[in-house]
Amino acid sequence: MIPRYSRPEMTAIWEPATKFRIWYEIEAHACDAQAALGVIPKENAEAVWKAKDVEFDVARIDEIEAVTKHDVIAFLTHLAEHIGSDDARFVHQGMTSSDVLDTTLNVQLVRAADLLIADMDRVLAALKTRAYEHKDTVRIGRSHGIHAEPTTMGLTFARFYAEMDRGRARLVNAREEIATGAISGAVGTFANIDPAVEEHVCAQLGLKPEPISTQVIPRDRHAMFFATLGVIASSIENIATEVRHMQRTEVLEAEEFFSAGQKGSSAMPHKRNPVLTENLTGLARLVRMSVVPAMENVTLWHERDISHSSVERAIGPDTTITLDFALNRLAGVIEKLVIYPDNMLANMNKFRGLVMSQRVLLALTQAGVSREDAYKLVQRNAMRVWEQGADFKTELLGDADVLAALSAEEIEEKFDLGYHMKHVDTIFARVFGTR
Repeated sequence: MIPRYSRPEMTAIWEPATKFRIWYEIEAHACDAQAALGVIPKENAEAVWKAKDVEFDVARIDEIEAVTKHDVIAFLTHLAEHIGSDDARFVHQGMTSSDVLDTTLNVQLVRAADLLIADMDRVLAALKTRAYEHKDTVRIGRSHGIHAEPTTMGLTFARFYAEMDRGRARLVNAREEIATGAISGAVGTFANIDPAVEEHVCAQLGLKPEPISTQVIPRDRHAMFFATLGVIASSIENIATEVRHMQRTEVLEAEEFFSAGQKGSSAMPHKRNPVLTENLTGLARLVRMSVVPAMENVTLWHERDISHSSVERAIGPDTTITLDFALNRLAGVIEKLVIYPDNMLANMNKFRGLVMSQRVLLALTQAGVSREDAYKLVQRNAMRVWEQGADFKTELLGDADVLAALSAEEIEEKFDLGYHMKHVDTIFARVFGTR
């Protein structure tokens, strides 16, 4: 991923130097296990650790690979340059390249997941704070982009909190599913390496042994991991889109923080654009772009092919780096989001009580009017508000058919805004628990 959308801690996971360090640890731990089994001399296993403080030369490994056309062999050759060819002769004993490559990839994905979980915790904390801050800040709910009934800004934040909390739970499960390693040798039969080696290496790396591998770890695990990242990205876009709608000039119920010295347009000095949430919408597309290739990687020929390899070299770093950046950007947007309660109230009242139509409809049916007739009575008064700019309550109070079923006091009561807020605390308790 380009530096513009990258954060250093996540990027470091995917640096070549990090990858080679993990390769080295896998090989060294495997030698320890082999020595414990008596397969290789203990002194040879100990000699491998002479390189524990070595900073592997990425350029040198690339130089060797240019000749060998094989990245793992290039690394093993470079390792031998550090520890000596005699001590290196038992390195990679009974192993195959995928043992190193696949186990390393999963170590990297686990580390990436840990960062992403921490990112989501920041987003969740911001959403919870803003939810309680605006628990009773009334705004109009919309369906199809049209005024529906009153809600609160706090409920909007709470809804997004619940969605992201589900995403976090999915990510924790995806991390668990991807945290496996395989040191099972060619075609996964352990013919030339004892399963105890796999158990030892995985324990040292914080992984579980893959119950059954071929020459590769099954890619349904990776498909699930990247699908989870795609769902989280969609949740980011869901929140970003709501902010973008709220920031529209004719709505202006909220807007991204606009810092001193910030410029919105090269041509129009008045502009304050939702650039961060628009960016998040685009980044979400990039994350989701990895989902289909990850699923297509599940299908491999027989015990192994490398059609998945080129895909994973790209989507592993790009997707996790992008999502890490997006989650942190989203957290910042939420933390600094400027809310305009007065505009929310003004927007709700723009159509002069029209949003209370359902309460009147229900009251008429409870007073004995058929639902079909009640709907007609309410709708004919509501249409005057839409088409003539009338006041809904005034129209109802002037409608003899409505007054035949409801008293003026009963009609007046149906415009009590507090009616719509009476279960906000119940919803908050469901989302956040008791405080």
